[in-house]
Amino acid sequence: MSIHPRTSAEWPATEPVEERALSGGAQLDVDLRGGGLRRLVVDGWDVLDGYPPDTIPGGRRGGVLLPWPNRLRNGRWKWNGEELQLEISSPEKPVAIHGLVSWQPWTVLDRSEGVLTVGTIIEPRPGYPFRLAAAIDYALSADRLDVTVRVANAGDAAAPFGLGMHPYLSVGAREDGDLDEAELTLPARTLMVVGPDGLPTGATEEFDGAVGRIGDRSFDDPLTDLVRDDDGWARVRLRGPAGQLELAVDGNWPWLQVYSGDTLPVGDRRRSLAVEPMTCPPNALADGVDLVVLEPGRQWRGSWSLSWTPAG
Repeated sequence: MSIHPRTSAEWPATEPVEERALSGGAQLDVDLRGGGLRRLVVDGWDVLDGYPPDTIPGGRRGGVLLPWPNRLRNGRWKWNGEELQLEISSPEKPVAIHGLVSWQPWTVLDRSEGVLTVGTIIEPRPGYPFRLAAAIDYALSADRLDVTVRVANAGDAAAPFGLGMHPYLSVGAREDGDLDEAELTLPARTLMVVGPDGLPTGATEEFDGAVGRIGDRSFDDPLTDLVRDDDGWARVRLRGPAGQLELAVDGNWPWLQVYSGDTLPVGDRRRSLAVEPMTCPPNALADGVDLVVLEPGRQWRGSWSLSWTPAG
């Protein structure tokens, strides 16, 4: 007698893979595979250098970097005396990079006019035995995008984490190297020196954020000791042919990673400037620098914004 296993005709949902928010002439597309910023266009100006739908973004464009941003040496760290090992990029690049949620499904939690909230759960796994809930509120208006990230400890033990986001700012450059003509101001006074692997050397340097025309200057630097206005926010300004962008971070983001895209593939190189709000520097899980530690049931939140002023 043959055996016929009982089956179902149902399959996992495959749509939607992104959600959209609109406000005036501004359109925001959020990729639900990772929860990040796929595209932000304002009256024909792509203020973020994003990526096409249904593709894998290079350079972590628009990505959410949780539960750590940047790189962790050899993927190894220690917590409460326990040695922990995360997956590394490759034997040639022995680092754990940019967290665990870049390719993870996010769901829509709430939406209203111009506001979209997405969320996900980070489940415990080898190398990161903690459970976190994460939500991002994207609030779009005609002249700005406000982003609030919320993280809650959904486990039963204190959970350390770091967080970053990875937008590439675009001010009208179209070809490789066009970023050279842009003008930049960075609100930082201290640079963490990193080696060719992007990991801290143990040294710091004074930093002058009045960059001006970028020219042939290259950036792939963690910056801190941020200069803040009276409202407690630090502001990056980038100006180019399309207009000016201002990225501002509240006091819960003490670090910025600035990357001029010199190592990206031809066609993407020095076309835009990644300015990454971060709660901690590279290798923070191992070094313990500026880690956030949440007790069970406690929450953290941090906000940043991007505003635009078209040329002319």
